[in-house]
Order: sequence, then structure tokens, then C-alpha cells
Amino acid sequence: MELKIKKCPECGSTNLIYDSEKGEIICANCGLVIEENIVDLKKEWRSFDEGDQSRARATGHLTYTKADQGIGTAISSSQLGKLSQKDRSRYLKLKKWQSRLSSSIEKNLRSAMNDLKKLVDLLKLPPGVEEEAAYIYTLAVQKSLVRGRNIDTIIVASIYIALRKLEIPRTLDEIVKITGIPKKEIGKIYRLLSKELGIKINPINPIDYIYRFANLLHLKQDTLLKAIDLLKEAQNKKLVAGRSATGVAAAVLYIACVLNRERKTQKEIAEIAGVTEVTIRNRYRELAKELGLEKTLSKILAEEGETQKV
Repeated sequence: MELKIKKCPECGSTNLIYDSEKGEIICANCGLVIEENIVDLKKEWRSFDEGDQSRARATGHLTYTKADQGIGTAISSSQLGKLSQKDRSRYLKLKKWQSRLSSSIEKNLRSAMNDLKKLVDLLKLPPGVEEEAAYIYTLAVQKSLVRGRNIDTIIVASIYIALRKLEIPRTLDEIVKITGIPKKEIGKIYRLLSKELGIKINPINPIDYIYRFANLLHLKQDTLLKAIDLLKEAQNKKLVAGRSATGVAAAVLYIACVLNRERKTQKEIAEIAGVTEVTIRNRYRELAKELGLEKTLSKILAEEGETQKV
């Protein structure tokens, strides 16, 4: 994909990376997420040259986002008006049988894939997530895991698993806010699908959230880099194991903001990260103590007249 942005607005570097999976443009020099939720609009290539078979294909692209994986056929109604009475009657009979022979699984998938696409569009997720989520949902249907369960919840859980597998930083709270499905229900189905389908998901790295949250908070480059350094130090000292990635990222960003005297309240960061202010304060106290920053942070907060609880 050709990058329209020629250089990073923060550090001026021209070493930019386009991540097609996450739909983001990232500065390789300072790590700033310059753009996100990018849709690739370039035309699909194909070959019409009989001598060049490298780019030719006989069928459409296979995709799990369609009930028939994009290779099914259907009886069209476009030429119905041009048929004789006898042929029209035969056509209608064939169409009726095609509908009857459509399996319950195919009907389920057809309906679910429409809902899945709508959710992916609402959440502004890259195409790779839709494909992965569709694959996970298809496996769930084939193993009868959807029977007796809420279809919408299974679709949302499939999307969240896809996000985790592709290491795309989206919080469960963001998904809950858009879908309205309780976090507890999504978590329950998430665990069920992961177990029954044998999907292994690695723990989330807080650094993925740091980039995203810093971008949403419009933090300066120095503050972002400071947060990354603090997180790496905390990880080396094994201070983040077993902790919520979003909570750790939020606390590290708050500490970096204080150290760089960039005024961001705990409330502002909590709203972006989808955590509570209490979580930020708990992680803040732990990290400040173990990283030897308690006195420095207290002094800066006192000088700034900061009244927040820490």
C-alpha cells in the first residue's frame, strides 16, 4: 500500500510502517501510531492473459465471511421475465428446492455473517479480524457450540478471540459499549470457545495498549517513549505478571505524564483505557514503589498542586 503520509508529525522520521493486519501506520523511529482503522481501497489484481497463470484463478476468493465460503451458486431471477411460461414454472420449482435443501448450518451462517460484518464495521476493525472471527464462528457452528446459546454473544466472543489472536489492542469494554452485551456473558462464551476449539491465546502485552492509549490521549512523543521505558523496566523486574494489561498500561502512562509534567488526570486516562481510577491508583503505587519513583513523583505532584489520590 502506498503511504500518503511522507513523514512522522512528531519526530519527522520517514521510516513508516504500514501494518495491514491492524490497519495502522506506525513510525518505526518513535513508535507513534499515526493513523489507525485504515481501509485498503486498492483494486484487486487478476490476470486475463492466458500465458500468465501466476495471478489467474478459476473461482472467487475463498472466505469464511460467507456461508458458502464464496464458492456457492444460486439460481438467479434476473432473466425471469424473458422465460416462457413452462420455463418460468420449472425455474420457480428449482428455486424452491434449492431453498429447501439449504442446510440449517448454512442458514445459521448466512444470518450470522451479516451480523458479524455489521459489528466489524461498527467497531471499525480491519478485514483480517472479520475473516478470523468468521472462521472461529464457523468452527463453533460445526461443533454444535451455538445450540441453545445466544448467537449475538457467540459472534461478539468470536470477534474478541480474533482480536486477541491477531494481537490487535481493543478492550472488552469498547466492545461492550458498542454491542450492549454484558462483559460477563462475553467472557463466559470466550472461555468456552477457546477451550472447545483448542484456541491458544497468548497474554496481552501492555505495550500494545500503550501505543493506542497514548494516541487517543494525544500525548507527546517524549511521554510515550518514557512510558515504554518504564514498562520495559517493570517487565524486566517481573512487576506486571498476572496484572491486567489495560490497568498496567494506564498506570504507566499516568506515571510518564507526571514525570514529564504533561497534565492528564487519572479520570481522563481511565476513560480511555476502560479501567477504574482505583485500578490506576493501585498499579501506580505498586510500580512507583518497585521502580524507586515514589519520592520523585510525590515531589512533582506537590509542585504541580495535584490533588488526585495516589
